[in-house]
Amino acid sequence: MLATCLGRDDVQRALSRALDDSRWVTVVGPPGCGKTLLVRHVAAGRSSASWVDARSLRSVDDVLVAALESLESETAPGDSLAGALGRAVDGRECVLVLDGLDLDATGAGPVLQSVLESTSDARVVVTARTTAGQPLESVVRVGPLPVPPQRAPLEGPAVELFLRRVRAAGRQVDLAAQGHEVRRLLRATGGLPLLIEQVAVQSALVGLGNALATVSLDQAVDSAHDLLDEASASALRRIGLLDFRVGLGVLARVLDVPVPNAAERAGGLVRRSLLEVDAEGRFDMLSPIRGRARALATPDDVAAVKAGLLAWAQAHAPDHDNYGAADAEWLSDLPAMRHAVLTACADPETRAEGYSVANRIFSSLYTSMRTREAVEILEGALASGDGPPAIGAQVARRAGIAASEMRGSYEGLWLLDRADQHASSAPRPEEQLAKTASIRAEMHLDAGDTARAEAEAKRAISLDPEGSISRQATRTLADVYASQGRFAEATRAAGEAMPARTSRDERWIDLSARTVLARIALEQGRIAEAVAGTRAVVLEARELAEDRVGLLAETLLRGLDPTWVPTEVVRETLPWAVRLPVLAQDGRDLLVRGESRRAAGLAADVVALADSARLGRDGVEARLLLGRALVDLGDLDQATTTYLTALEQCRAMRLPLRAADVLDGLAGVARARDLPEARALAAAAFAIRTPRLAVRWGYSADYDVVPASRAPAEWIDGDELSADAVSLITAVFTRPTSAPPSVLDALTAAERQVAERVAHGLTSRRIAEELFVSPRTVDAHLTHIYRKLDISSRARLAALVVDNR
Repeated sequence: MLATCLGRDDVQRALSRALDDSRWVTVVGPPGCGKTLLVRHVAAGRSSASWVDARSLRSVDDVLVAALESLESETAPGDSLAGALGRAVDGRECVLVLDGLDLDATGAGPVLQSVLESTSDARVVVTARTTAGQPLESVVRVGPLPVPPQRAPLEGPAVELFLRRVRAAGRQVDLAAQGHEVRRLLRATGGLPLLIEQVAVQSALVGLGNALATVSLDQAVDSAHDLLDEASASALRRIGLLDFRVGLGVLARVLDVPVPNAAERAGGLVRRSLLEVDAEGRFDMLSPIRGRARALATPDDVAAVKAGLLAWAQAHAPDHDNYGAADAEWLSDLPAMRHAVLTACADPETRAEGYSVANRIFSSLYTSMRTREAVEILEGALASGDGPPAIGAQVARRAGIAASEMRGSYEGLWLLDRADQHASSAPRPEEQLAKTASIRAEMHLDAGDTARAEAEAKRAISLDPEGSISRQATRTLADVYASQGRFAEATRAAGEAMPARTSRDERWIDLSARTVLARIALEQGRIAEAVAGTRAVVLEARELAEDRVGLLAETLLRGLDPTWVPTEVVRETLPWAVRLPVLAQDGRDLLVRGESRRAAGLAADVVALADSARLGRDGVEARLLLGRALVDLGDLDQATTTYLTALEQCRAMRLPLRAADVLDGLAGVARARDLPEARALAAAAFAIRTPRLAVRWGYSADYDVVPASRAPAEWIDGDELSADAVSLITAVFTRPTSAPPSVLDALTAAERQVAERVAHGLTSRRIAEELFVSPRTVDAHLTHIYRKLDISSRARLAALVVDNR
């Protein structure tokens, strides 16, 4: 429940009016005047607010990242932070509150201005000491509470706040007898609510006559500090050195006392208004108090905080670098863990310990799909300097994994190169090189380069055939072979990756290999086996808190078993390699329910994201969904383009069964267009599946075109598409035209639709609404259009469209 906002009725009304009239309101006032409380009161009666604690943010990128986190959104690979924030807030019934933002230090004003200009209804509230001076900014100033003049009655909000705080501390004030002292103290506070509270607590502790008539918040904190016993004063200083909320477990280590003692000391500071406690039981300080407490800290306090955080991190990180589940206790104090690791790595004397902790916590971060946090911690450790060679190679390798999932498949390759550099100094270089090769194989597989994925996985096994990485690399081979339709080899590799006894740190490999086997069963028409196998994986993953592997298996299960009740997950927080399959399945569910337009919009979004992140297999799956939805909508032109693009990708990535799915889709389109090649396309799909004992399922089963007796010989080479197949099949759908060539011919059908609407002056959001896609997809199309046409602006694109009509 919010504390009473005494004496602020007029300011509250002014702020409420400003929020009605303006999309950006900056609430300005000195520290301790109650800006935050005032905004909380006003925001409580409106649409939901997304709150950002901006007190410790020192760059505009920090501000944008924190804002995206609060909105449970983030950037896609290739996105700008400002663009991502604009999309996150536009069209959303939400007020973004940036509390305690230093507009001068961050230079955030122009960026906020541009975000608001590019959106139609985004709303921002900033609490700050200064204004940004931007055109869209509306300013509400908050001053001190009025203090009764010398001869005026001793009443009003400042007096009421003072008396309430004294009573809360267990004392009473007789205004008739002690009015002079009350006036003296209130005048000294200047009417700042935070100062009034501090003086009131002092008065309750030492008496009105002995309370210091402070003239600044720093002096108030100093006075409060002087009144504390040494243990509480030390706690105040040490907590001031922390820039984040902490739980009791962390606090106990920082204060070097048992948890009950830490709770008692923290409680004492809360009672004195020097510390705050949130609904989750975590402790934090107001920025003005923190700043002064930090200034009072001694070198011994600094050393104790550093040592305490590292001791806590060491105690809570798993013992083994491959252990760690998504329900690890320390994840609730992730900011403390981040600070402990990066502080330790920054000091050469404790760098080895920092690297060790960073390495040991990765499994929990990866399993719980906290990719962004993993990147921050691991890249921060690497930036501090080289750690022990073997651990350094592992940290660099894992940073590469996280970076590739957050920024795109190949964005972590440079970190893998750094891991190889570390490996040269490790006790067993071949072991480290094998592990890095295994991760490269996974990156290539995610990108859809199955040939390079197979080569790297085999290289990993050859470098260290008896090593710990062999099972993981073998599991990757199973996935590669399954994707290529080499089911006998995939089944054998999956079996080799699943020994009779599975060690604790490799359970995920077993679960993942079993998911591959379930996928093979599905491709070959053994539906009951696929459902049973996938269900078993999901249930076991839940028991082990292997969230990542479990969610991927559950995504497959959702498409097989309509009775399955899926786990609730926040899509926006998932890493791209997990999020895109989940979103694609969401689109399939929409299509099953007959919501073809929404399915097409979501599929187009996944296509754009997959292309940006270079997640090749996901891009193919999304195009299959998009093509199917477009057929339902009767947009055969765009469906054809989508399918043909997917066919080209399938051949390049060596995904024959997905190519067969595409051919079935094209056969359906050809039949709708009365093209004679419809049965030949279906025959080509049949020719690819038959040697693999594969069946039609999913969208392919929707198209019931009867295959011709034989596929055209020039389309098929053995059991694969021929080298010329894509161009030959594309020619089937090419129609001669008498129109002169246009520079716009290089655009796809989807890109032409976007370009036409840009020429009509529509914003990305309006275009997205008309095409039933997301603004992100429209932006992706525009990026491709600009590159193809060698232009850089909407105005130039609009001119080209008009000139070529």
